Amino acid sequence: MDFEHMSEVDTAYHILTEKKEPMHYKDLITAVIEATHRPVQSLAMAISEIYTLINMDSRFHYEGESKWGLTEWVPPEVKRSSSRSSSGSSKTAAAKETTRKKKLESIQN
Repeated sequence: MDFEHMSEVDTAYHILTEKKEPMHYKDLITAVIEATHRPVQSLAMAISEIYTLINMDSRFHYEGESKWGLTEWVPPEVKRSSSRSSSGSSKTAAAKETTRKKKLESIQN
């Protein structure tokens, strides 16, 4: 595939599609830089720019532990009716909230 004529974010999408598993963001961005053959003056700046593009693109899904995958790999959440709520669903909600907090902490660190 000719990555030289693609945007960085499209290249990242194709790399993940071929790999078929989440990648650490630095490995993914390094692969994007190598695949596009574009000159990079500052690696830190390139990482920041590409990471921002990935973060803003709805095709990508943050998996946790600094890894990114594709949204299409994530099964859709089963929505429960509030009339059927039970103690199990409140435990599930608490577990999701805990997971969300961990993801936010890992992004901030």
